[in-house]
Amino acid sequence: MVLQVLSAGYKEEKLENGEERTVLSIPAPLAPVKAAILPLVKKDGLPEIAHRIKDMLKYDYNIQYDEKDSIGKRYRRQDAIGTPLCITVDHQTAEDGTVTVRDRDTMEQIRIPMEEIPALVAGKAGMRALLDKLA
Repeated sequence: MVLQVLSAGYKEEKLENGEERTVLSIPAPLAPVKAAILPLVKKDGLPEIAHRIKDMLKYDYNIQYDEKDSIGKRYRRQDAIGTPLCITVDHQTAEDGTVTVRDRDTMEQIRIPMEEIPALVAGKAGMRALLDKLA
């Protein structure tokens, strides 16, 4: 069953700009890593804010923290391992407390307050959300 889920979820997509991206599009509740916390740069207090977000989620979900390479490369890396949500901490986060959340499947990005992150991750990637849909 695991091989079937992995095989069905593996995709290589052509993007509008001609690049390809590899995506492991498995159902979010089955993804081993639920979210990635990505500070835009390694300075200006952004890693400290990102670590606070990591601390909010680390006991409930398997998450990753990544600050290496450009943000585009980090997004691609997370797409390839099937991480459904990428949470980006940028300079606006330091100003107003909002983060950018990127969806793996649609590549859409939304801004939400940091306090709403646990509820968003639970609704998108939590097992309860999957079981509620099945009931």
